[in-house]
Amino acid sequence: MIKLFKVKEKQKELAESANGKSPIKKQSAGELRLHRDISELNLPKSCSISFPNGKDDLMNFEVTIRPDEGYYLGGTFVFTFQVSPIYPHEAPKVKCKTKVYHPNIDLEGNVCLNILREDWKPVLNINTIIYGLFHLFTEPNSEDPLNHDAAAVLRDNPKLFESNVRRAMTGGYVGQTLFPRCI
Repeated sequence: MIKLFKVKEKQKELAESANGKSPIKKQSAGELRLHRDISELNLPKSCSISFPNGKDDLMNFEVTIRPDEGYYLGGTFVFTFQVSPIYPHEAPKVKCKTKVYHPNIDLEGNVCLNILREDWKPVLNINTIIYGLFHLFTEPNSEDPLNHDAAAVLRDNPKLFESNVRRAMTGGYVGQTLFPRCI
């Protein structure tokens, strides 16, 4: 019986391509869920989403965060999202494209956010991730760092940390590392 359905589906695709129509690509469950998540987004006013590859590629997109408070006030930070076809059973891969001096983001753009790792659950969604990223800029966490040097400075000398963040965001050096301007 199952083979019959596959044969009919194949015949339909062949008929459509013979009519000059391109065969309809079936969406994966992950694409369907992602489409719903994106249509239900309720982002903070300082966050936006864009699709550099066009609306036909929902599985790869960018989120821009412009914090309106905290150490990173006035900065612009871009994150790439790569969503697996088995989403939401697997968390999206998120990278920060903007080089930033931050305890929870390393210089390669890897992000330390618990809901992207061990605390991911299929009930979470893209909106939750974006709010989590936004929260990293308003409340950096020195207890779970990827950039151990930045975390130590935040923990031991918040004034120096604030100075380092400003220097990095205006396109300066922090230690031996040059940061591009993002403000």
